[in-house]
Amino acid sequence: MALRPLGTTGFAVSPIGFGAFKIGRNQNVKYPQGYDLPNKATAHRLLNELLDNGVCYVDTAPAYGMSEERIGQAISHRKSEFVLSTKVGETFEDNRSFFDFSSAAIRNSILRSQDRLKLDVLDLVFIHSNGDDLHVLNQTEVVSALQDLKAKGTIQAIGFSGKTVQGTRESLSWADVVMVEYHINDDSHDDVIAEAAAKGVGVVVKKGLASGQLPASKAIRFVLSNKHVNTQIIGGLNSNHIRANLAVANSMLLSLDYSNSHCTTRNATSPFSHL
Repeated sequence: MALRPLGTTGFAVSPIGFGAFKIGRNQNVKYPQGYDLPNKATAHRLLNELLDNGVCYVDTAPAYGMSEERIGQAISHRKSEFVLSTKVGETFEDNRSFFDFSSAAIRNSILRSQDRLKLDVLDLVFIHSNGDDLHVLNQTEVVSALQDLKAKGTIQAIGFSGKTVQGTRESLSWADVVMVEYHINDDSHDDVIAEAAAKGVGVVVKKGLASGQLPASKAIRFVLSNKHVNTQIIGGLNSNHIRANLAVANSMLLSLDYSNSHCTTRNATSPFSHL
């Protein structure tokens, strides 16, 4: 599997990452069709199959229901094989989202994520914006809280998952990685993606298939043809579809000079010794 460096973080990731929303939550979703949550055994099998098939980037969040917990249970013992990102700022309870960007909330969120994911050190943590990006970045404590946790070694890299071009551009002064929506029908982040790359900031694309509304092969090729994109996260519950997506990505990148064939994690922290 040809890999791409994730900016200047020191991580190398598969061109297709796994968005772990659907293994943990099926309420209040934006997909064209509803779906049943997989049971624990099915979720665990899927996560292990992903790693077996070369996916070495997994993205989750506290707002994704049981996602963090299931990842911790299923593959924390294989942490050296993948890069993991989670988020802060949003939780999902009683069928609705709640946002809290205070320092205390951020620290408590990180503690809960460490416990659920069974990890002492988190690879990458994004701010999970509510859409009011500039307010979140400039009028709350979230950026300074993440910077402090990074300085203490609790987090290795920090980033911003926003909704606006302005918010993404604002975050480039401190972010190690940005997560942006980018697909055939919405290339509004094109310029700021290039700006991020010029600064050594990693670029992760979300919703590259427009929440399942675009054909996978065409959408993947569009996203990964942008040389500044490091990886594209795609969700799903069908391992055959995921393998097909990986094949499309791999066929595009084989001719490029990505000599690293193994996922690079800067700190292969083992699960909590007492768990």
